Formats: sequence, C-alpha cells, structure tokens
Amino acid sequence: MNDYFMNHLLLCLKRPFIWLSRFRYRCGYGVHSPFAFSLITDVIYEKRPYYAYCFLASEQKKMSKEQGWYRGTRKINRLLFRLVNRVQPATIVEVGRPSASSLYLQSAKPSAEYIFASDLSELFLDADVPVDFLYLNDYRNPDLVKEVFEVCVQRNTPQSLFVVYGITYSRQMKTLWHELQNDERVGITFDLYDVGLLFFDKTKIKQHYMINF
Repeated sequence: MNDYFMNHLLLCLKRPFIWLSRFRYRCGYGVHSPFAFSLITDVIYEKRPYYAYCFLASEQKKMSKEQGWYRGTRKINRLLFRLVNRVQPATIVEVGRPSASSLYLQSAKPSAEYIFASDLSELFLDADVPVDFLYLNDYRNPDLVKEVFEVCVQRNTPQSLFVVYGITYSRQMKTLWHELQNDERVGITFDLYDVGLLFFDKTKIKQHYMINF
C-alpha cells in the first residue's frame, strides 16, 4: 500500500472530525469584509449547477481512464471552475501532477492562455506576461510548490489569485502554507483545508480566513 493511498485513506477517516472542528467558520459567519464575504457566499459556497458541470464530469472520467490522470475531487474541481469564472484571468498556470483539474480550469474561461508544467524545468513564461491565476497541485513536493511560487509571485498583479492544493496534507505543507500566508507580498488568504487561496490586492487589509469547505 503506497504512501499516497495511505494518506488519502487517513484524510477520509479524519474528514468528519475536520468538518466539525471548522463548523463555526461556515458560510461567512463573522466576516465583515465585503470582498471576503462575497467570495465565500458567491463562489466558495455557490451551489448553482453550472452548464458545464455534466460535460466536465463525463470528460474527467474518460480522460482519467484513457490517460491515467489523477481525477481530483469533484468539489475541488468545481471550486477551481468557479474561481476562474470569478477572476476571469488572461493567463492560467498549473504546475504539478497532470490531473482532470485542467479540464475545469480551461473550461471556465476558454479564451485564457493555459500553461501546464509538471516541474519548474517545464515552466516557460513569455517575458512580461503576468500570472493571473496559478494552481499548484502537487502537495507531495513542497519544494516544487515553493520554487514555483517564488517564480510566479514576481509576475502577480493586484487581481492575481494563487491556489495551493493540499495545504494541510503533511507537516511540510502546513509549514509552507504558514510561510506563504505571512509573505509580505501576499494579501488576503483563505484556508479551506484542502486548498489555500492567496490574493495580492494590497489595498485591502491583510487578513487570514479559515473556511469550513
């Protein structure tokens, strides 16, 4: 039984306790920032059945079978779709494991330039092109997550959003997430347990939100 399977099994067993421990952070209770409240209620907890969901679920199953892609969870993939739909990035960068998440990222804004790299050596960005949306999806490699962050953070704009997968899945990722939260270049952050969201609009007061997602 490999480490990935064991880790996934442990997360499934812990999930009910995690949900209970975060219950008070549900649905934006106690959040006073209009920006944060809107993101929580209109994006994170959005329940609208988007037109693309059925098609994407079918494609996800097919591509995972044909190419051996990691499926990811439907909840996270749909969240990525909604986030891209909200941010409307011109450029989407995904770094890590090939996964069905790419279908959701690209479908949310087909006109965006989509760039995938499995590691730093494959990440080619044209000069002066900002990174509007970054998805870091290899929690098994915290060093890669950190390295790519350092490259892409130099290209962020006030509208950029970086999404980090697996921020609580290991001690190393928990430490790294804490570092990213406190990075002076980062603004508002959201801890959704499975993923972390990093925003860069420094005109807004820097706050860290924990959300029961």
